[in-house]
Amino acid sequence: MLLLASEPQSVRAAREFLREHLEKHVPAASADHVDTCLLVTSELVTYSIRYGTEPGDHVRLVLDADDARTRVEVHDPVRRRPRRRPESAPRGRGRGLLILDTLCAGRWGVTDSPMGKAVWAEVKAT
Repeated sequence: MLLLASEPQSVRAAREFLREHLEKHVPAASADHVDTCLLVTSELVTYSIRYGTEPGDHVRLVLDADDARTRVEVHDPVRRRPRRRPESAPRGRGRGLLILDTLCAGRWGVTDSPMGKAVWAEVKAT
C-alpha cells in the first residue's frame, strides 16, 4: 500500500511503486505485463487525483499480484463514480476508461467504501 498526495507528481511515484512491487512479488512478469500495469496505474491514479480529490486530500494505491494477474486499486475520498467523458484531443483527456476497457478486457470496476470509493482494475498476466 502507498499513500499519495493529490498532486500530479504522485503518478510517477505510483508507477515506481508498482514496478518495485512486481519485481519483488512477480519477478517473472513479462515486460509487456509490466508496461500494461504501469499504464493502468497511471490512468487510475491520474483519474483519482483529477476527479476524486480536493486540495490536501490523499489517494491510496493498493496492489496485489501473482503469476496470473495484477490487481491495482486506487482509493479516494469522493463517492462520484467514473464516467465516460467526451474525448478532448487538445487537452489530451477523455480516453482513460477506454484504455481500461482495452487493457483489462473489462476487468475493472468501482467499489464503494465508507470514506469514498476504490477504482480497481485487473491485468491478466501475459
